[in-house]
Amino acid sequence: MCTLTLAWQVFPDAPVALGANRDELLDRPSESPEQRDWETTVVAPKDTKAAGTWLGYNEHGLLVTITNRWDGRERPDARSRGLLVRDALACESAEAAVRFVERELDARTYEGFHLLVADSSAALLVEFDGAKRIRTLSPGVHVVVNVGVDGEYDIPAYREDAGRQQAENAEAVRVALRPEPGEDADDWLTRAGEVLGNHEYDVCIHGDGFGTRSSSLVRLGETPRFEHADGPPCRTDYERVTPSPSFPP
Repeated sequence: MCTLTLAWQVFPDAPVALGANRDELLDRPSESPEQRDWETTVVAPKDTKAAGTWLGYNEHGLLVTITNRWDGRERPDARSRGLLVRDALACESAEAAVRFVERELDARTYEGFHLLVADSSAALLVEFDGAKRIRTLSPGVHVVVNVGVDGEYDIPAYREDAGRQQAENAEAVRVALRPEPGEDADDWLTRAGEVLGNHEYDVCIHGDGFGTRSSSLVRLGETPRFEHADGPPCRTDYERVTPSPSFPP
């Protein structure tokens, strides 16, 4: 599983604020976030096995991130979902990124996912389990996990217990991260990092060969910032990722 928490158009100083845990096989190789010259200039980590990414933002102020969707279907010929994120980061806006993803889903095979795109103008979630659905997110705090988003969960029969637990965890996170009076984006992101690393919410996981590999805090606006914990956030500090001075704000 992965956990995505988005505050969209909540804080005037940062229209996009994201806290995210990445859960993955512990031996899957990856590189920490840095500025990368892909199809456009981005700040993103890299999955070195498939050459894609699970999270990033680009020079146009577009954020793209993804979590798997549990649908129980095997697609042996599926293309890496991380490559879909990387390709979407070449777009100039959230609306353009969704149109690109829709075309990709018509042309290629992918495993199930929730793909989140956000900029200052729109926040959209592409839900795919063989069929695609586009959800427009309203201003506020949203939580996305493998089984759904914001109280709307599709619990798979083959993982019913885990799915119900994940839905409960997501709801607890959503309640905990409601904006507080007088809070700005930095305050909220600090709380998001604390929640994502707090085992009370059970979204920082430690399993046999699988677990929370990293956690990221991202804000976009006049002063973009990417902080990354290269390990479980329960025991790993967030460190700031510094792009070159020429990287567009």
